[in-house]
Amino acid sequence: MATARIIDFLATRRPNGPCLVVDLDVVRDNYRAFERALPYSRIFYAVKANPAPEILRLLASMGSNFDCASVAEIEMAMDAGAAADRISYGNTIKKERDIARAHALGISLYAVDCVEEVEKIARAAPGARVFCRVLTSGEGAEWPLSRKFGCAPEMAVDVLRHARDLGLAATGVSFHVGSQMTNLDAWDAALADAKRVFVALANEGIQLSLVNMGGGFPTRYLKDVPSAKAYGEAIFDALSKHFGNRLPETIIEPGRGMVGNAGVIKAEVVLVSKKAANDNVRWVYLDIGKFGGLAETMDEAIRYDIVTPRDGDERVPCVLAGPTCDSADVLYEKAPYALPLSLTIGDEVLIEGTGAYTTTYASVAFNGFEPLKAYVI
Repeated sequence: MATARIIDFLATRRPNGPCLVVDLDVVRDNYRAFERALPYSRIFYAVKANPAPEILRLLASMGSNFDCASVAEIEMAMDAGAAADRISYGNTIKKERDIARAHALGISLYAVDCVEEVEKIARAAPGARVFCRVLTSGEGAEWPLSRKFGCAPEMAVDVLRHARDLGLAATGVSFHVGSQMTNLDAWDAALADAKRVFVALANEGIQLSLVNMGGGFPTRYLKDVPSAKAYGEAIFDALSKHFGNRLPETIIEPGRGMVGNAGVIKAEVVLVSKKAANDNVRWVYLDIGKFGGLAETMDEAIRYDIVTPRDGDERVPCVLAGPTCDSADVLYEKAPYALPLSLTIGDEVLIEGTGAYTTTYASVAFNGFEPLKAYVI
């Protein structure tokens, strides 16, 4: 829900056009909740979720580490006050010159998922620590992560052996159960895979020490989601089940779960219309759409909670669309969205839970529309 601080900001500042407002107090509360829920894990905030400098500075001051997908994100985290030993280069797809730049900045922890990536790191960042990402099913995630990242656990053994042979520190295994994961048991099978890799390499004299358990921690959209405490208990139970009393060092990489519920987008109804006189589904066009920051409505995967000034009125199914001259810029059509029948042109609406994966998805100037403005309070 929009906090009182966000409501007050919008009422007093009256910003023009669509905009995101993020309340840092919510981010602070989320970080503390993760600390309490998983006290044995180091938190590496997924910078890609929202790299606003104010958010990075707050998290750095609270002791967070940072998962970065590029050299630019590494530099952002360092500018926010994070030392190199608090940063991982977590993208499995890196240019060799970017690895070299990260190495020059002092970054020593890198993700891999194939021997080719290991060879690049061995050349550009000799002696670095590497962890190998394994594939997971993603079942139960609202925004699953495809086969683009990771390798089969059996291949991970080969990858980490090759890393050792090339003088790198074969450090551990990582996985990502899928973004917006609502199944508490999702980490169990992934940790079982991680344990198998640990055992296989231990038999060859390679002692792994790290399991990067990735992100996947959800934020609330239209449905309630389990608490950070519930995830912490389920993950600890799975860790204990597979690793017994010899628990490895663990990392979590919350992004959406850290900042999603801290942000609200203010938008405006531009048009309400029908496609035929007897059409019983209205089209509601907002001044923000897929290309303005709501890319995660692709395939209607993420269904945001939309608050209107007429929420007490009768609701009817609507197709919700963005303002651009692109037919793909439709947010919800396969499953129409119930909005007040009285909703009309000029009404302002709040799209809640939009603190993550919105500003960085917004186009620079598609159709001449400005990038999504953002305010951090």
